[in-house]
Amino acid sequence: MKKFLKSFKYAAHGVTEACKQRNFRFHICAMAFVIFFAARFYNFGAERWAILLLTCAGALALETVNTGLERLADKVTEEHSHRIRIAKDCAAGAVLIWAVFAVAVGLLLFWDMDSFALIRQYFSKYSRLAVLILAVALAWAFVFLPEIYSNRRNK
Repeated sequence: MKKFLKSFKYAAHGVTEACKQRNFRFHICAMAFVIFFAARFYNFGAERWAILLLTCAGALALETVNTGLERLADKVTEEHSHRIRIAKDCAAGAVLIWAVFAVAVGLLLFWDMDSFALIRQYFSKYSRLAVLILAVALAWAFVFLPEIYSNRRNK
């Protein structure tokens, strides 16, 4: 039982490591906005919610695997290796494939002119639009500022 519980600790550490990556943070923010819009403006049934959540989880899971593979590859050698470059590119390519199809899934789930009109009406109130703009700005900061700060600190 102790080993089983420790496995959750290790998994949480892996997610924490993935959170250090800009693309993982981007996917977190995209997921938060998508879930907000789905909950607020769409009347999804269980099947659509399952599709949406599995699509989001897939992107996060692949980013986590990609991070793990990149860290391992960087540990194996710091010298240029064609094979390691291919492995890292393939892992990143898997994330890209998932992301492209996630956008397609999103279009299929969210493309509804009536909902678009409802969204436009909701954000026509300036205070709600200001909150949305603030949320986008905070998401931008969450995604990009850690990397900017880290680059400045390492100089």
